[in-house]
Amino acid sequence: MNIAVLVSGSGTNLQALIDYETKNPSAPYHIALVISNTKNAFALERAKKSGIKTEICSPFSVLGKGLAQNSTREQKMQAVSDAILSLCKTYNIEGIVLAGYLSVLTGAILEEYKNKIINLHPALLPKFGGVGMWGENVHKAVLASDEKESGCTIHLVDSGCDTGKILVQKKVPVLAGDTPESLYARIAPLEHEAIVEGTCLLATGKTA
Repeated sequence: MNIAVLVSGSGTNLQALIDYETKNPSAPYHIALVISNTKNAFALERAKKSGIKTEICSPFSVLGKGLAQNSTREQKMQAVSDAILSLCKTYNIEGIVLAGYLSVLTGAILEEYKNKIINLHPALLPKFGGVGMWGENVHKAVLASDEKESGCTIHLVDSGCDTGKILVQKKVPVLAGDTPESLYARIAPLEHEAIVEGTCLLATGKTA
């Protein structure tokens, strides 16, 4: 399956996907495209180093500075989502993986790629999902709630926010004295495992 990986930051989960594909000739997916909504994401450098095509889809790159500054959040999300859909068609993309992508897809792309988009979330959904629940915010919320465990989730993307069908979950205990940083440090290696497992499920048609 030709996949596009959507990123926003350092790209450690993208690297896990690259490494698995590189080391496994029988990997069921091929990363054909990496799309970032931020031009300075280090994930783009990881992709280029591996010879993977990269594209930027930010509100400014899609709409232009003037229009982007005068558009609502919803208008910017729609414009970026439509631009990503167009790129996916151009590159013959069959599946989409959100690997630390800090935006929300909306509109036609959700229909065109129904059951073909997965997302990595840094908590055990359905807890600690929804608007604003990303990165350190999630780990702070987990610690503030005195949870006994946390982890990560791979789920299908639907029209909600972190509401799609759960495909993979990995768990770690929450320890006394944990900080958001120490909790994330234990979850991160499991994210790398989960993103590969979820992408293989996507590529082999086992997500429905």
